[in-house]
Amino acid sequence: MSAVNVTLSSKKVNVLVYSGALTQSAWRKNILTDTPGNGCTVESVRHCLYTLRRLLAPNYAVIPVSSDMIVKEPWTATCAMLVMPGGADLGYCKVLNGEGNRRISQFVRRGGAYLGFCAGAYYGSKRCEFEVGDKQLEVIGDRELGFFPGTCRGCVFPGFVYNSEEGTRASALRVSNPAFIDTVVPNCFRAYHKGGGVFVDAPLHADKGVEVLASYTEELKVDPGQGTAAVVYCKIGDGAAVLSGPHPEFAAVNLDRNAAGPEYAKVVDALTADDKARVSFLKACLSKLGLVVNQETTTVPSLSCLHLSSLHPDDTRRTLSSLQDIITSVGGKEYLKDENDTFLVQKPGVWNLDALEEALSGPFGYNSADADHSGDRNIDYNLVIKRLLVHDDFPSSKATPCFNHHAFYSNLENYRSQSSEALWQFGSQILYGEVVTSTNTLLEKNSQLLRRLPTGFTATATVQIAGRGRGSNVWVSPAGSLVFSTVVRHPTEKMGSAPLVFIQYLAALAVVKGIKSYAKGYENLPVKLKWPNDVYALDPSQPQKKAYTKICGILVNSHYSTREYISVVGIGLNTANMAPTVSLEAVVEQFASGYKLQPLTIEKLLARILTVFEEIYTRFLRTGFDRHFEEMYYDHWLHMYQIVTLEEEDGAKARIRGITTDYGLLLAEELGWDNRPTGRIWQLQSDSNSFDFFRGLIRRKV
Repeated sequence: MSAVNVTLSSKKVNVLVYSGALTQSAWRKNILTDTPGNGCTVESVRHCLYTLRRLLAPNYAVIPVSSDMIVKEPWTATCAMLVMPGGADLGYCKVLNGEGNRRISQFVRRGGAYLGFCAGAYYGSKRCEFEVGDKQLEVIGDRELGFFPGTCRGCVFPGFVYNSEEGTRASALRVSNPAFIDTVVPNCFRAYHKGGGVFVDAPLHADKGVEVLASYTEELKVDPGQGTAAVVYCKIGDGAAVLSGPHPEFAAVNLDRNAAGPEYAKVVDALTADDKARVSFLKACLSKLGLVVNQETTTVPSLSCLHLSSLHPDDTRRTLSSLQDIITSVGGKEYLKDENDTFLVQKPGVWNLDALEEALSGPFGYNSADADHSGDRNIDYNLVIKRLLVHDDFPSSKATPCFNHHAFYSNLENYRSQSSEALWQFGSQILYGEVVTSTNTLLEKNSQLLRRLPTGFTATATVQIAGRGRGSNVWVSPAGSLVFSTVVRHPTEKMGSAPLVFIQYLAALAVVKGIKSYAKGYENLPVKLKWPNDVYALDPSQPQKKAYTKICGILVNSHYSTREYISVVGIGLNTANMAPTVSLEAVVEQFASGYKLQPLTIEKLLARILTVFEEIYTRFLRTGFDRHFEEMYYDHWLHMYQIVTLEEEDGAKARIRGITTDYGLLLAEELGWDNRPTGRIWQLQSDSNSFDFFRGLIRRKV
């Protein structure tokens, strides 16, 4: 094994929206409310995600990020902007003061962007003065970030009450047009305002890189000093921050005009009238921070029908039979209600062409996820009933125009015939939807359904609108990506000889080997493994720099069931989509060789990866992660002999030596003077350590 001299490219493709310690159950149940102790509020985070995803996709993945991730994870390498939403900034101070703020400040000063709304703006100022003199609400104190070098003082308007729309108004703002060069902005507009502040004496801080972007036009109840700055831009080192007292990220379409009295209804109507101007202003702010903004606002596609089919019809009937005990009949229709989702099940012989047409265009079809989605509102997709069509034969091209089932199953059989293993499970049954929430969520979060699915059952989609990534949630996986999740039922008696932890390595190997054996001419593509389970490719835009960039991520979730572990292996591979990062198709065009090279298709690539996955998993059950697998893994990975720094070991240097064959731990040998081994070896786990190979850094998690 020889050393690999490569560079890992750290593309800035993530926009991280701070969500505190909000749990998935809290998100689903909406149990967190507007209280000072929680920091950010659910609604503020949702508005940020809704608006920023429409303005920035597909160039960025807009992702909620927890306080633990800010403090402990290596998020800065791929982050373009950190967003602090509304709420109460004392909650931010509680969890981020010290290390969290040090990392945020360093991120911005090194070229990052910070966007703070309301509480996030107070928090980004040198000093916060909130409701001074009110014994219940008063908050006064210095703040560590200090992007605005003065005081943010509020509330600027009377009547603010937590957990209420009292005090909410459509605040009139005057835009400072000279602050936006070569950008069309409105002269004025109205924005949702609830508890925000004014940046005291902002014009006096111009020599410190402060620009006023918008000002209040109404009388304020607090002293603003010189000017009435509502939104400011602050140059910080090589980066910048935009701080906003109002909420230009709040879209009127997501506000319920009946949520309070008649005055609140007038507020919503006023915001609706100024919505285009609001969006234009926010786009200009994002552009000023250096982000690539969509000219046309992106809308979220509606959920589509789900299609269940099998290579052999008997398999479909067996699966449907196994689900009968959890299917209930209501009003002549059959529903499968599980922990996360509810499915309307239509069986073979029950629906005809007319029913199919209704499924494709009706309340649960392509045109609308539910009645509220027609206005492109913020939808809780967990509450939307998913329509599941069970097929006796392969779905027709009319039913699934973006996925050719005949081509998939034909390629699956062809690849199986070339294998020395007896392959019959992976890919034999697939659940396909053109637009789904997340293939991983559909399987892993619905335990009753999952317990009844066979090994190799695969869910795939053309577009995901709530795809899941390691440690956080990701938004849209755009068309052109290959996204799928496969069920692996791993026997407990094999845990000693074939530990469950290696499934993530096998999945990564399956992707790399599947790509390289896709067709003649693909075998020498520069596609590699990044420990533990990401897939990288040589960036075709800068091949001379040997810069590798991520094209595939893998997420494995496992549950213990009687006598086995049930794993859901989720894989997302940038295949033909150029944004937000490099696509496999671009890599093929640059590096593949061969006369009449076969083009990439999603159906064939999925079939190839699944057959390779089954091949190596079948062998793994027999042999464990033996020398054969070890050599196979090292043949494709990036890290052999790479020198890194172990930050939690007082900055000790170490050289990567490989992984252990028992539990897949990363082996790193300590280096002393002149990079000579000291004899000390560390064994590091992916679940208890954060690894940032972009900068040769290994950070031990606390």
